[in-house]
Amino acid sequence: MRTIGTKGPTPPFRTPPRRVTPAAGVGIRGFFAVMVLLGSTGGPACAEGLTVSGVLDSSLALGAGTGELPDFFYGAEEYANLRVQGKLREGLSFYSAFTMIAAAGTFAQSLSALESPAVRAASPQYAGTIELERLYFRLNREYLDIDGGLLRIAAGYGQVFGPSDFLNPKNPLKPDARPRAVLGGTLAAYPADALKVQVFAAAPKDPFALDGGGFLGGICGERHGDRASIQGIYAYESPQEGSRWGVHRAGFSLKGDVILGLVADVLYTYNPEGEFGLPGLSASGGFDYSFLEGRWYVLAEYLYNGSASSTSVKSGNPTGFSGEHFLYGAVQYLVNDYTSLTLACLSCLQDASFTPILQGEHELIQGFTLIMAAQAPLDGDVLFGDGSRGELGPENRQARFLFTLKARLRF
Repeated sequence: MRTIGTKGPTPPFRTPPRRVTPAAGVGIRGFFAVMVLLGSTGGPACAEGLTVSGVLDSSLALGAGTGELPDFFYGAEEYANLRVQGKLREGLSFYSAFTMIAAAGTFAQSLSALESPAVRAASPQYAGTIELERLYFRLNREYLDIDGGLLRIAAGYGQVFGPSDFLNPKNPLKPDARPRAVLGGTLAAYPADALKVQVFAAAPKDPFALDGGGFLGGICGERHGDRASIQGIYAYESPQEGSRWGVHRAGFSLKGDVILGLVADVLYTYNPEGEFGLPGLSASGGFDYSFLEGRWYVLAEYLYNGSASSTSVKSGNPTGFSGEHFLYGAVQYLVNDYTSLTLACLSCLQDASFTPILQGEHELIQGFTLIMAAQAPLDGDVLFGDGSRGELGPENRQARFLFTLKARLRF
């Protein structure tokens, strides 16, 4: 029996992620086709092995804007993620997920920025979209797994920045963002109980590319021990515009469980046409710790962000950073089994800009949670009036203050 470990622990203050940036859209007809399919099977109760679950978020945002945003702005959004899983035979399953969004105000502006034909002004009151988010099969055998389709290919143990997870870039200012899917596949072998070797492949980012430029393939291996785990990864992206010789990515990730939970994640990106050296390096490291019977939890993680690395916005990562040195810290207090309070902060050490985040969660009844969060971007210009505007300050974030109230229903 396998004893291979899982991808590192998820901090309790980071609620199960939701998607912000759709990767692919489907039309209204596709949505109704899915509903007809589910109806024809009689639903979960009648279709053996078929399960349906999901999340419904009702969100209201209020903020004080800068730049292109007005002094006061609002947003309202209804977001649903519907997941369908079917077990076809022993060891063979399929998975799918669909996202439906109705948005107004700042949330509608975010949707319109996608410039996707799936985003429609469905009425004078809101803009809406329906998208296909996951669609893949999984074949499990005792020593071999095969996944193929529209799926997530994850890598590394980084909890906050995750340099190795370059196919699913993270941003700690948007911890709810559901990881992106890619069209591809994985084949994983388990030569020993604590050893995993996986090869993976992903289609180019441009879905209309005919020459295969930007196709990505790679291999990673994991070894898990009683107190520590290590993963190594290498990936090659085939030549395309801006990388005539292709792009190489290689790195490793470590996690350890001693008195503290320790993590390190390093990935180097090398483009022969680019600059060699530190610009290609992205490296993070940190710790987490819970104490007083788990009522208190603390986490800290540092990131070095090279200008051409996997965590840089200049490398085409929409959630990336421009500076080099970042620090994230958070402390959470569990008031009781139903309520938690979290204070976190992301800071850019180069320009002394930072964004404090205060969040509270309360589970009213099982499966129904209220989440309140507030962010206030700060820099030298705000605090001292010295004109120094940082990457995490209000001018770059286009907001002086943002408050979000969310009701989350799980089913």
